Amino acid sequence: MKFLLFLHVLGAILLVGNIFTAAFWKVKADIKGDLAAIHSATKNVMLADYIFTIPGLILIIVTGSLMALKAGYSMSGFNWLTLSLTLFSLTGLIWLALLLPLQRSMIRHSAQSLEAGTLSKAYRKASLYWAIFGTIGTLIPVVVLYLMISKPM
Repeated sequence: MKFLLFLHVLGAILLVGNIFTAAFWKVKADIKGDLAAIHSATKNVMLADYIFTIPGLILIIVTGSLMALKAGYSMSGFNWLTLSLTLFSLTGLIWLALLLPLQRSMIRHSAQSLEAGTLSKAYRKASLYWAIFGTIGTLIPVVVLYLMISKPM
């Protein structure tokens, strides 16, 4: 059980660490205004999702499910576990339905901006929506992390 817990915490570190770090580097590139840095940052945000976020998600889902089953936690009714799973699923939907397409759009528009020599309105719009939904998609896992640690209900 302790090894599962270790893997579960490692998954949370990979997930939460990457979403904060990727946002930091992308926002820093946007502020700097260097088109090559912006394009590089947008590509690396997507790459980091594949290298860190997805493995983190897999570790969290697999180990969390195994630990919940072994501990006999109820997966029915309203409790910390079902709320956490609901919120975690909501984050996944935001990521799949909104953030990934926005990231692809930012990569495409940052490449076009790099060729044109000026940051396009399309990039700025995609980046704004990515910031809004990315903030929501980042705060929800932090709430889930709190629920997992405190088990308040």
